[in-house]
Amino acid sequence: MDIVVRLVHFRYFSCTCQLWALKPIVRLASTLRQQFSGFQKFLDMLSEIIDSVYPISLSSIKAIEDLATSSNFQKKELIVKKGSHNNEEYFVLDGIVRSYILNPQGEEVTLSFFCSNSVLTPHVARNKEGRSQLFFQALTNVKLAIVDAKEFEILRSENEEVRNFAFRVLQNELLMKVSKEIGLASLTARERLKIFRSEYHNLENLIPHPYIASYLGITNISLSRLRSEIRD
Repeated sequence: MDIVVRLVHFRYFSCTCQLWALKPIVRLASTLRQQFSGFQKFLDMLSEIIDSVYPISLSSIKAIEDLATSSNFQKKELIVKKGSHNNEEYFVLDGIVRSYILNPQGEEVTLSFFCSNSVLTPHVARNKEGRSQLFFQALTNVKLAIVDAKEFEILRSENEEVRNFAFRVLQNELLMKVSKEIGLASLTARERLKIFRSEYHNLENLIPHPYIASYLGITNISLSRLRSEIRD
């Protein structure tokens, strides 16, 4: 009987040791699963942005994905500082980003907003002699896909689909800039606010209103008055 009890205890102890030995492996497997799931989500989000701008083949999408890395920025953090050397392309996977400059009085003037599933102003359009002409700031916590601009340029020269995609991004940026300039010159503040609401649904409820007022070319007091008058 004593031998049987000892044997049972031995087997129990042996099984317990095996389970304890497996715990690090189980934790590692769980971590790897989570990392793979997160990486796959990152690729899916990047692919969705590319497809929304200019649909290209899966092989061309993968060529861009192979160059991309993920980076997170906290709310109010600067992504790009004016005057800094910058040689990267940015895809906004999640969050809200604004571009802005400082006027002669040192006041911030918001130029553009970039929401989830969009592409920041291309490297070639925001840089002069290798330095950024604009500030880019995270207005919420932001997740970006970042691609080295030189590597992307090489890929663009070799891949016609990627070249067409890059051209469409630049074209969209130019159209947005011209449209805003025309609006500032020819539309009333009320009309500009209505267009802003149609283009940036619900953004008024997500970011500080002074940024919106600056973007519209009016004071924050004027924006507050217009918002109370326009309820649609």
